[in-house]
Amino acid sequence: MPKACPSCGTKVVREGAYYFCPNALSCRAQLIGRIAHYASRRALDIAGLGGETVKELVDKGMIKSVADLYRLTVDDVKWLNGFAAKSANQLYAAIQRAKTARLDRFLYALGIAGVGEHAAQAVAAHFRTLDALDMASPEEIRQAKDIGTATSRSISEFFRDKENRRVLLQLRKAGLVVSEMPTRRGPGPLDGKVFVFTGTLARFKRDEAQRLVEELGGRVTSSVSAKTDFVVAGHDPGSKLEEARAHGVRTIDEKEFERLVRLRG
Repeated sequence: MPKACPSCGTKVVREGAYYFCPNALSCRAQLIGRIAHYASRRALDIAGLGGETVKELVDKGMIKSVADLYRLTVDDVKWLNGFAAKSANQLYAAIQRAKTARLDRFLYALGIAGVGEHAAQAVAAHFRTLDALDMASPEEIRQAKDIGTATSRSISEFFRDKENRRVLLQLRKAGLVVSEMPTRRGPGPLDGKVFVFTGTLARFKRDEAQRLVEELGGRVTSSVSAKTDFVVAGHDPGSKLEEARAHGVRTIDEKEFERLVRLRG
C-alpha cells in the first residue's frame, strides 16, 4: 500500500480495512471518478460522457465539480477530442436532460460512501424528497428499510459537510431539479421478493428491469441462493440458471417477467 496517493500525493488514511485519499475535492483521480459515476447509466445516465471525456474536461479546467457539467456549452464540448458539432449537441442535450433527476437516482449519483443503488432506493422511498432528507439525523435515516448505522452516518455526514452543501447549492442554481419519489399506499406488490437476472434481456435494459422490481417493493441481488424467489433468464443465461435449479428457485423468462411487473405495477 502506498503511503501517498498516486494521483495527488496526499498522505493516505486508513479506516477499518480500507485505505483512502482524504483529499476528495482536490484529488484529480477522485474528481474524475466522481463525475464519471454521476454520469453513468445507473446514475443520471448522461450518454456520451465517458471516462476519457471527463478526464479531458478536468485536465482542461472546464469542470471542478459535478455542478460545472451544467455550465458547459455546445462550443465548449465540440473542441474536445472525438467531438464534432453533432456529437457536441447530443452531449449537451443529454446533460440538459439530466437537470431533472428522481431522488433515488440522484442519491446514488452523488457517490456517498456506502450508498449503492439499493440503499439509495430505500432512503429515497422513506424520505421521498431531498428537502426532507437534507437535515435528517443518523437516527432518522436509520429508520429507512435495510439501512444500518454506518450508512446512515455516512449520509448524514455528507449532507452536513460544508463543501458538499456548496456543491448542492451550485447544482440547484444551475437548474437541477430533484423530483420526489412517487407515493405508494401500503406494501408494494413485490414486497420481500428477491430477483436475480441472468443473460441478456431483449425488452429491458438491466438497470430498467431492476428499477421496476424495486419500485414494486422487491429487491435485486447478483447471486442465487435459497432466499431467491425468481431468476429471470434472458438470452445466454450462464451458470446462474443451473444454480437456480439446484436451489429449487423458480425461473421465468423475460415475457413472464414483463407480465409480472406490468400486472402488479
